[in-house]
Amino acid sequence: MEDLEKLPARDATRPELRRVHDSHYLDLAEYMIKDGAAELATGDTSVCEDSWDAALRAAGLALSAVDAVMTGQMANAFCAVRPPGHHATAARGMGFCILNNVAVAARHAQRAHGAERVLIVDWDVHHGNGTQEIFYEDGTVLFFSTHQWPLYPGTGKRGETGAGDGKGLTINCPLTAGAARAEVLGAMRDELEPAANRFAPDVVLISAGFDSRAGDPLGGFLLRNEDFAEMTRLVMGIAERHAGGKLISVLEGGYGSSGVGEAVAAHVGELIGKKNA
Repeated sequence: MEDLEKLPARDATRPELRRVHDSHYLDLAEYMIKDGAAELATGDTSVCEDSWDAALRAAGLALSAVDAVMTGQMANAFCAVRPPGHHATAARGMGFCILNNVAVAARHAQRAHGAERVLIVDWDVHHGNGTQEIFYEDGTVLFFSTHQWPLYPGTGKRGETGAGDGKGLTINCPLTAGAARAEVLGAMRDELEPAANRFAPDVVLISAGFDSRAGDPLGGFLLRNEDFAEMTRLVMGIAERHAGGKLISVLEGGYGSSGVGEAVAAHVGELIGKKNA
C-alpha cells in the first residue's frame, strides 16, 4: 500500500494517560514490568522488559493519529499497534492489554481538540470491557460492541446499557459462536447506525479486532475479509455524515498468522479508497 502516509511515533505522556488510568495503576504496571515481572498482578497479561515502552508507544501512536485527523492533516488513520488495549480498565491491565489505547485516544480528541461527542465501535470477537467501564457513566461517549457470547471476559450482556449520564450510550450486541456477516452487519445496521445518527459524533474511533475473522484460534466468528471491508464502509459512512469523515482505527485482537494481515489489508484498503489493496 504505497499510498499510505506514516505517522510520527511518540510515547504517551503520564498526564495523557491519567485522563483514563489511575495513577496508582500506572505506577504499579510500570514498576512490575521494569522489575522483571512475567505477568501483571492485575490480570492475565504476560509482559517482558520492553512491554511498558511498547505500551507507551502504542498509546502514543493513537494520540498522534487523533492529532493528524482532528487537524485535517489526514482524513483518517489506522494504528497498527501492540499491545492491544480494550480490556484495560482505569485501574487494571488484563486480557493482553496494559493501556487502553482507544480510550486514551477518545479523551485526547475531547481534551486537546474540543470534540464533544465520541463514538467508539468495537468489532473485536471479545467484549471491550475496559472501554465500556471507563465510559459507562459518561454522557459524551457512545460505545457500541459486537462480540461473541459467552467468551472472555464475560461482560457485554445486552442489559449493560450505561448508567447516570451515560445511560443508553452503551450498546452491546452479544452473538453466539458461528456468527458471520448477516449477524454482525445486521447489528451494525439495525442498532449502531440509528444510535449514531441520534448521537451525531464529532469523531469516530474503531477498536478494530480481527480475531472475529473466520479461522482465528481464539474466536468463533466467521467473518471474511470482504465483511471487514463492508463494516469499514458502514462506519466511514457514519463518520462522513456527522464528523466530517474524521475516523481513527486502532488494532485490537487478531491471532491468525495470515488472516490478520488479509483482514487488515481489506480494512485499510477501504480507508484509503482502494477496495482491493
